[in-house]
Amino acid sequence: MGYYIDAKKVSLDTLQKRIEETDLIPSQQMLLDDIGKNFVTFKENGYGTLLDLRKEIKNVKNIPSVAEKTGINPAYLTILRRLIEGYFPKSVPIKAFDWFPPKDMDKLAEEGHKNNVKLFDLLNSSQKRVEIAKQLIIDQDILDELYSIVNLTRIQWISPMAARMLFLVGYKDTHSIASADAEDICNELDRINKEKGFFKGKIGLRDIKRLIKAASFIS
Repeated sequence: MGYYIDAKKVSLDTLQKRIEETDLIPSQQMLLDDIGKNFVTFKENGYGTLLDLRKEIKNVKNIPSVAEKTGINPAYLTILRRLIEGYFPKSVPIKAFDWFPPKDMDKLAEEGHKNNVKLFDLLNSSQKRVEIAKQLIIDQDILDELYSIVNLTRIQWISPMAARMLFLVGYKDTHSIASADAEDICNELDRINKEKGFFKGKIGLRDIKRLIKAASFIS
């Protein structure tokens, strides 16, 4: 299993279903307009998977030609592009996980594991973590926690800080989020935030429901 979803294994039917089941933000609501018709058009033009479609519209410069080829509104393609790119969040540098011992993070960075994507690939099995702990002289408990944190950042919208909060209240992987109760997560995050003072304000229940849905797509 890689850090990101395997786009070549996600059919356009699956992508369409994911969009239809997502609580879209207002600026993305237009994606539901004629979604069935538009996705049939995509398939008729040779786009069979998420990978096929993403390759075509990832570069905004390609959108006019795709619009001309398919007859689909460029504005629709632009919003779709933004949504799809959200499924593949940019990597986060190792320095963002600044609550871990700096000396241990430096050891990992010196070995070339400088962001969460590389750390996930390095630590994604217990045997690997045992070997790295011995090789770099890092406490295995630290590596186990780090793996849980970077695994949680695979979920759309989850920053290192949010992953840390989820970990502290007992959610150690994407599966535990996907199967959780939204109100439970909301209450636990509110509690840990009041206790630790991560940020001002409160996370809304609707956002937590979106989070759970996003976790279900990668679990």
